[in-house]
Formats: sequence, C-alpha cells, structure tokens
Amino acid sequence: MGLLLKVGINLDLIKTAFLAFFSIGFLIISINFFPFLKKLFPNYSLQFAGLIGNTSFLGIPIAIALLPPSTLNFSIGFDVGTTFFAWLFGPILLQKKINYPDNFKIKNILEPLFNNPSSKGIIAVLTLYLFGLEDVLGNYLWIPARIVIFFAIMVVGARLGIITNKKNDRSQNSEGSIYVILLKLFIFPLIIFLISKTFNFNNYGTMANVLQAGTPSAISTILMAEAYKMNQSVAAKILFSSTLISIITIPALSLLINYLAL
Repeated sequence: MGLLLKVGINLDLIKTAFLAFFSIGFLIISINFFPFLKKLFPNYSLQFAGLIGNTSFLGIPIAIALLPPSTLNFSIGFDVGTTFFAWLFGPILLQKKINYPDNFKIKNILEPLFNNPSSKGIIAVLTLYLFGLEDVLGNYLWIPARIVIFFAIMVVGARLGIITNKKNDRSQNSEGSIYVILLKLFIFPLIIFLISKTFNFNNYGTMANVLQAGTPSAISTILMAEAYKMNQSVAAKILFSSTLISIITIPALSLLINYLAL
C-alpha cells in the first residue's frame, strides 16, 4: 500500500496491470488449447509456476535497484496484474477436480477477487485518495514499505532454505520442470518484450515489464499447490531452480534490453 501511495495510481500502472493480467490469461488459454503445449505443461500447477513470478518479493526490489524511481509504477502495475490473476483463478484452477459450472459462479469468483492482497491494497489506497490523504500517508509509509520489501527478500531465502532441506521434494518426479523454467525465465519475458514494444511502452517501461516477467516462480504457487495438494514437490523444485538460475538471467535480460534500446 505504501508503494502504491508513493507512485500513485496512474495510466502507466493501469496499462501494465492489464498487460500482465491478460498476457498470463492468454498464455494459459493457449497452452490448454494446443495439444503439443498441453503435453509440455499438463496441469495448471505447472502452468502457474511458468507464468506467475515473484514480482513482489524480488521483482520490485530489482526494479528499485536497476531502474529510476519514476518508473516504479510499471513494476508495481505488473505485480498487481500478476497477483490479481494468481489469487483470482488459482483457487479455482488448482483444485484436484474442477467443476466448471460451480467453480465459475459469480460468488466463487468475487470472493477471491476481493480477498486477495492486491485488491485490499488498492481498496485502501482508493479510500485514502477519496479523503485526500494520499500525499501525507504516502510520504510516511514510503520508508516502512521499502523496509518490508527488503525483509521480504530474507523471507524468500528462508523459504528456499526449507525447500533444500526437504529431500523428498528434490527426489520426486520432476517431469516437465525444465520446460516450466524455460517458459518462466526466457520465453515469457520475450513475449512480454514483444507485447510492450507493440503497445509503445517506453524503454524503461519495457525493461520494467521484462524484468518482472523474468522473475522466478512465485512462492504463492507453492502455497496454492500445498493448499490443494497439487504437485507440491515439483512446484518447490521449480521455485528453487528458477530462483537460482534467475541470478544469471535477470542481469542478462537487463543488459539485453539496454542493448536493444540503443
């Protein structure tokens, strides 16, 4: 909420949120429509791991480190769109048995829509805008917001440490995980780069979108996989592997976008 108040809800943030939301949705529909893609990503757990990135805990700190503060709204917008999609459709699609008429009732869609972290933050920010308190509280919450973000990196590290100690998780069948990592760290960022250029995002906006798309799999994918008992061990391995590999791929993406912008 502090970050939203600091950067404000503007057109760039809204455009980027829609780009993230609909890009992920389109790719999931495409994967399930084409048999050869469905064979590579046979379930929603793998599809979410390949498209839902750690845009909050890693993506935003990376944006703060690599990009001008004035472009933070792009990174936050991408995070909002990704989080909306994950918590809106994750509880529906990651169940062992999907009953489409029942699961897609308006009540079942609206409940996660208003209970997910992004919705609560946006509702709080809009309330403060309504009372004209955005500037005052934005300045006060900016510092604790940055502290929370950097502590979040420690949470990621702790979570990865727990994963590495789970021998069963690493020894379980990981069929398809290599394709998920390729999708998450290479293919999805490339697709977002092409979409960003198509819709005339500026260079910094394009880089912010690509870096967010190239973040490793999100911890939320494990949380949802554990909640619905869907491929928990594979999701954990993908999170661990993609996070380690992203140490190389994220700087490479940054250098590549800078080169292409010249």
